[in-house]
Amino acid sequence: MDTELVYNQALDYLYSFVDYSLKKSSELAKADFNLDRMRVLMALLDNPEKKYPSLHVAGTKGKGSTSALMASALTAAGYKTGLYSSPHLQDYVERIQIDGQPVSHAQLVELVEQVKPHVAAVPKLTTFEITTALGFLHFAQQNVKAAVIEVGLGGRLDATNVVTPRVSVITSLSYDHMAVLGNTLTLIAGEKAGIIKPGIPVVSSPQKDEARVVLERVAKERHAPLTLVGREVLFTAGEHSLDGQTLSISRKQKTENSQESVILRVPLLGQHQLVNAATAYAALKASGLDIREAAIRKGFAEVSWPCRFEIVRREPPVILDSAHNQDSFEKLAQTLEDYFPGRPVLLIFGSSEDKDVTAMLRALKGRLKLVLATKAVHPRAIEPEKIVETANRLGVRAEAVSPVEAALARALELARGSGEIILSAGSMFVTAEVKTAWQNYVGMLAR
Repeated sequence: MDTELVYNQALDYLYSFVDYSLKKSSELAKADFNLDRMRVLMALLDNPEKKYPSLHVAGTKGKGSTSALMASALTAAGYKTGLYSSPHLQDYVERIQIDGQPVSHAQLVELVEQVKPHVAAVPKLTTFEITTALGFLHFAQQNVKAAVIEVGLGGRLDATNVVTPRVSVITSLSYDHMAVLGNTLTLIAGEKAGIIKPGIPVVSSPQKDEARVVLERVAKERHAPLTLVGREVLFTAGEHSLDGQTLSISRKQKTENSQESVILRVPLLGQHQLVNAATAYAALKASGLDIREAAIRKGFAEVSWPCRFEIVRREPPVILDSAHNQDSFEKLAQTLEDYFPGRPVLLIFGSSEDKDVTAMLRALKGRLKLVLATKAVHPRAIEPEKIVETANRLGVRAEAVSPVEAALARALELARGSGEIILSAGSMFVTAEVKTAWQNYVGMLAR
């Protein structure tokens, strides 16, 4: 049988259920999120999520990079390591990986066939819930020795929250998905803190006071020992270049009045990635898993996490980034200044309709020579003409160019000879399509 044909049929099956990632914010606000369906499905599958130790990661930004760093370190330590993340960039199977390798198309087909009878027995399951079950089942069947599980949306009612992990991790919190999670940091932090389990260690990135107070309160109520990066775990930036950056991490010892320190190198660029690295380090230490400094150093140095300030060409620069809210755009602006100070930017930009386009563009306003507004093949994508209107109100030049492939071609044409940075950001879906278009362009040049 044609593997690609049956693979696409398996994807059609998954997408035949409710997929909230494709819903507009008004529909998300009415969504029926609860863990009852997921618990029933897990029981029908003999609770695969209980067959290996897991590390559970929530947050607004940085949870993917933090998860990837932890998984890479565990693999380097000799653990057969699962990584469950979302959304995917180019292929659905990227969501379910073992030791950095996605589940094969044939394996996903087989997994789907295994779960179909059980899915039929549980009404109202969603695409994400079924995919999460596929990931948990695959990890159990492949006998992973550890799994890093990234939350999809929120935390408290996310399908992944059926796990009882070795450590709960909460990365940087900011405003996103407010129709579902609430429009204050207090409410958002309350949803994310829903992954904190009684007696299970919790590690948090540095947080604004409003969010930190919530995490501290929930951790105390659940007797979950809290490690806060920036308080119990300190870090300082070292050298940085386009090849990567170093940081020094020191951790207070509870048993004796001393500190231990380690110097780590990561290929991921931007000061925010130092925060993610320190958080990943602290979480690995809090997990109780046997992992030595040498393995953490090796795993962090070898981590791969695409489209996070990924420089796919150095001159003139082509950069792929996943920033998609105000906070991440402010961090993106700082990273541009660190690595390419003062250099003008051609921004390939698309966004979901529920995002604050004005705030994102304003964060980069001083660097923008031109915004190439485009639209991903996604039902939540905003029309490019609306982006152009917003940019013009800010005094930024913009033009609408669709599809995404045409926007990249236009950017390459404009940058030829003038040397502006080509940057894709605003939507993971747009940047994923830019990455595919770039790969096609490079392949064409190679022929």
